[in-house]
Amino acid sequence: MRIRWFGIPFVVLCVLTIAPLCANRVAAQSQSAEKPVLYTYVSEWAVPRAMWGDYLKSEAEDMDMLKKAVADGTLVSFGSFDVLNHQEGSPTHGTWFSAGSLTNILKFLEALRSTPGATSAPFAAAKHWDYLMQSRNYSAHAGTFTNGYLRVGNWRPKAGSSDPDGKILKATMVALCEKLLADGALHGYEIDQETVHSTDPGSIYIALMTNGAEGLDKFNILLEETEKANPAGWAGFGGTIDPAGHRDTLARITTMTHK
Repeated sequence: MRIRWFGIPFVVLCVLTIAPLCANRVAAQSQSAEKPVLYTYVSEWAVPRAMWGDYLKSEAEDMDMLKKAVADGTLVSFGSFDVLNHQEGSPTHGTWFSAGSLTNILKFLEALRSTPGATSAPFAAAKHWDYLMQSRNYSAHAGTFTNGYLRVGNWRPKAGSSDPDGKILKATMVALCEKLLADGALHGYEIDQETVHSTDPGSIYIALMTNGAEGLDKFNILLEETEKANPAGWAGFGGTIDPAGHRDTLARITTMTHK
């Protein structure tokens, strides 16, 4: 997906004027604007291949803590994944967990780091990356799912561009994701920015948690259909990103739970 996402020109954070949008997209804007901030902590690991089995055993121990944290209200969701598009020196596995406050994120993180498994051999041998994200554009079905795929696209904004109040983003990508969620093609989605910056400020991460591999195809098809139906809107959405800064991750979700 370099420069193009699922075959469709795709960029973010625009200032171009777009054509009037249909009423359901406007409704999606107001719905999204009312959502409280959701914080998500992401840990990624580059585990040596010979230790993948050991990593998965250690991860399974963490799952019990994550389930309890969702049950008692500390967290609202969590998931784990295995990266499919491996690159030398890049992540092979990862986990995420989300909460409505930084307090609960850090509370759970401290509990997780105090466990004996936090210093187990596969973690000690792995390269490691952490990200602390926030979002007001997100939604998910309640439940536990084990058939998902995770597709994350990361873009840097082009210098001088902006999208006041995220109106273009909400009227295009958020509306698209909400339709796919309603149709059952997605288990969930988030459109994040970093709370603690490790990449360029203004970068966004669009994370899709699909309902099986079919959800990836359904996203592709609907994106193409909506781009044809509203070319002015998607031209605005696609006009102000630095394509050289685009990166993707494709992963298999081993499990995810949303309260």
